[in-house]
Amino acid sequence: MITDLAIADLGVIDAAQLELHPGLTVVTGETGAGKTMVVTGLGLLLGGRADRAAVRVGAERARVEGRFTSLAPTLAERVHEHGGELEDEDGDEPGELLVTRQLSASGRSRCWLGGAQVTANQCAEVASELIAIHGQSEQVRLQRADRQRELLDTAAGAGLAEVLEDYRGCWSHRREVERELTRLREEAMARAREIDLLTFGLDEIEVVDPQPQEDAQLAAEAARLQAVDELRASARTALVALAGDEESLEPVDALGRTQLARKALAELSATDPSTSGLLERATEAEALLADLAADVSTHLDRLEADPARLEAVMQRMALLGGLTRKYGSDVDQVLVWSQQSAARLTELQGSDARIGELETELQAAEQRLAELGARLSGLRAVAAEELATRCVAELTALAMPHARLRFELSPLEEPGPHGLEAVQLLFSANPGSEPGPLGKVASGGELSRVRLALEVVMALGRDDDGALPASRPTLVFDEVDAGVGGRVAVEIGRRLAVLARHAQVVVVTHLAQVAAFADRHFVVAKSDDGQVTTSGVHRVESTERAAELARMMAGLESSETSLAHARELLELAGQGR
Repeated sequence: MITDLAIADLGVIDAAQLELHPGLTVVTGETGAGKTMVVTGLGLLLGGRADRAAVRVGAERARVEGRFTSLAPTLAERVHEHGGELEDEDGDEPGELLVTRQLSASGRSRCWLGGAQVTANQCAEVASELIAIHGQSEQVRLQRADRQRELLDTAAGAGLAEVLEDYRGCWSHRREVERELTRLREEAMARAREIDLLTFGLDEIEVVDPQPQEDAQLAAEAARLQAVDELRASARTALVALAGDEESLEPVDALGRTQLARKALAELSATDPSTSGLLERATEAEALLADLAADVSTHLDRLEADPARLEAVMQRMALLGGLTRKYGSDVDQVLVWSQQSAARLTELQGSDARIGELETELQAAEQRLAELGARLSGLRAVAAEELATRCVAELTALAMPHARLRFELSPLEEPGPHGLEAVQLLFSANPGSEPGPLGKVASGGELSRVRLALEVVMALGRDDDGALPASRPTLVFDEVDAGVGGRVAVEIGRRLAVLARHAQVVVVTHLAQVAAFADRHFVVAKSDDGQVTTSGVHRVESTERAAELARMMAGLESSETSLAHARELLELAGQGR
């Protein structure tokens, strides 16, 4: 519940302070005086769009503050989560919450929640649970089928909300399963072709059974086998150079000459001990050359022509070449392709098994969805009959004795995200006409009354025993009386007064018949200095109030007749409460 509303430099309002009544508060004023700025200010507290054009001409910024009491404990916790503090908090009793919105002429907007600066969305999350604004836009929304369904579901209460949540979760799950199943089925042909290709390639590689770096090793071996004669000649030359030729009488080889050098150094060192180091080096060189000659000889013995082996190597290289032309530039890349393709083949083959699993899962989801949908439809049918009956009673009280109202639940061809049926509100104001879609058959005044009837029923439905709720909501109506007048306007005022017993109600109205039922009455009055028009808000009581009602009825504040009518209207409203 909002106790105080302060507005500064918003629209034509210079400064205004409103102490709102817990029951019914009305705001009136001449056309263009700025009375809708009260609703605009509350809308800003709800995180509404910040339009810098709303800042009063000549001012740097506009500011709106609202003080709320009787907060629900859960709401107080959310304020604390945002870093805000409540005033006069006492133990388990939540204190008062100050919500502030500031709009600069440059278009920058700031919000404070309990003293903590927050975003507009965070402010709206909290404030939207405290205030509900019903302006002309709500009247437009009421003509839409989705809004009518929302109202019906809200009226049905927590039982339907729980079933609806389960239904929507099941519906979303079913949709995801269906999408995946459709995708796998559509891809089945492409998947089969890919499986065949991968299977063929893996079988071909398995038959050849290539080994890592085998192609490089075979290439080197083939090169040796193909050049064996040249290799033997080179090895023979190296061996002769190292160890000599058996047919040669002179030691022309390296090993023979090294031996001669060693013998000469041995004789020299016997006489000249200083040359012993040279002898050791010559001895080492002789041993190294002997080992090298032996290895070259062994290698020469192995270099034998082997046409059969060469043919086998060439055949093996041809097989590996067939693989590298298809699956990689070398054998190592062929092996990588084989590993990756085997994993992909396992995945593809698992998709067929997944189709079976999804088909079973889809069947279970559809069965569950049908069960929840049936429960949802049953709850809606009961709520629709009760809500329509109570709304008709309210419309009768609003001078529409022949009005008929019912919710039509039409089965859908396919389950929708909100149930198995479409919801449409049908209405008829006259006994001779069949009920039709509300948005098509109702006039503006009839829409206003239907909207008010729904609000009254919804509010009373929250608290049938007549006690005030722990956290009283604030309902704001902007010109709920549009398109009506006379006796109908009186009944609208009376029903708003009834609604105000169960919720705090703020009404911006141009009808005296509605304003007469107020517990507290504010008037927005404008003045100008010839250059700038400004407005102020002040509370009226007693004779001032009668004068305002007279002005609203006849535009003649000083007319005794209009004043008499105003006093009579106030008396009637007092009796009607």
